[in-house]
Amino acid sequence: MAPLSDANFRPHGRLVRCPGGYRAYVPAPLPPALTWGEELAVSLSAADRAVGGLAGEGRRLPNPHLFIRSLVRKEAVLSSRIEGTQATLRELLAAEADEAVARNSADLREVGNYVTALEFGLERLETLPVSLRLVRELHECLMRGVRGDAATPGEFRRSQNWIGPPGCKLDNATYVPPPPSDLMACLDSWERFLHDDALPPLVHAALAHAQFEAIHPFLDGNGRVGRLLITLLLVEREVIPSPLLYLSAFFEATREEYFRRLLGVTESGEWEEWLIYFLRGVTLQSQDAVDRIRLIDDLYANWKHGLAQVRSQLPERALLLFAENPFWTVSGVAGRLEVAYTTAQRAVDRLEAAGIVAQVGRRQRNRVYCAEEILNVLEKPLGPSN
Repeated sequence: MAPLSDANFRPHGRLVRCPGGYRAYVPAPLPPALTWGEELAVSLSAADRAVGGLAGEGRRLPNPHLFIRSLVRKEAVLSSRIEGTQATLRELLAAEADEAVARNSADLREVGNYVTALEFGLERLETLPVSLRLVRELHECLMRGVRGDAATPGEFRRSQNWIGPPGCKLDNATYVPPPPSDLMACLDSWERFLHDDALPPLVHAALAHAQFEAIHPFLDGNGRVGRLLITLLLVEREVIPSPLLYLSAFFEATREEYFRRLLGVTESGEWEEWLIYFLRGVTLQSQDAVDRIRLIDDLYANWKHGLAQVRSQLPERALLLFAENPFWTVSGVAGRLEVAYTTAQRAVDRLEAAGIVAQVGRRQRNRVYCAEEILNVLEKPLGPSN
């Protein structure tokens, strides 16, 4: 595609005229030339300290899976909510325990796919770096069997897409990403940057995310894949030992600014402003995650202490499950602990008698129980980002 004129060349990218008369944006390769002013330097320092504290908290945990499972699901719910789903964390956790208590099944499938994609990506990191191949695999997991699954899951687009309010067309879109003829060149350049370790990891992840959204390589699902990649890049670079940082909570709470900062990069090359915003989110969400982890840890320790006089170890083993997911059925507990149903029921009854769990609904068979205090910690707003 030919540029419109010299005026359409920018340090951060260029506009090209496409068949049909519309203009599309082709971003310049990363990294951009950054001005390291005081605000950006202070923001990076604060984010590094905060995420370092979160990483340390994660490494000290005797049972990190208790927290990781719920935090992954919180990330999935909030990242999907940015794209318009209405499912809640409570609904997702309840659905994983028992589909009969779930609502909004279509939205829950989308959120469930996000969980599957993130867990798949973390496992793939053991043998495959963050790369275009992994991006395609993540997209296939994300889009399988949900709205948008007709948009070629796992395949980069071969037609033009655009971003804008409902009903808008190419000629009045808010943003038009690279045309198909330029797409692979942009992606190849982006992939080369993924393997460049010259920049601080948090800065690297922020730049990679913004550039991915500018390229918009899929017909649907770009936002969710791009946010998945932040987590995977930070785990790959060993910034965090596991997916304890859920930045989508910050992006969802500041949704208008999130989109405005991304658009500022493509329209005006406002990389420093984007980085300051991103690093502020890392700082706030790292602190928030530490707070939630400590609250759940304290709850679990107090409950465990209260069960210390119980002769059987089974209630304590069941307690671990409720710390992992606040919702369980008795049959689910029995299957996970590999005990008889009646044995599992006695263990849950002991937790109920201690005030740790309570029955949800009035079903008489395969009743559902919830540790409401754990759920409250996961759902309640602790900081300004929530």
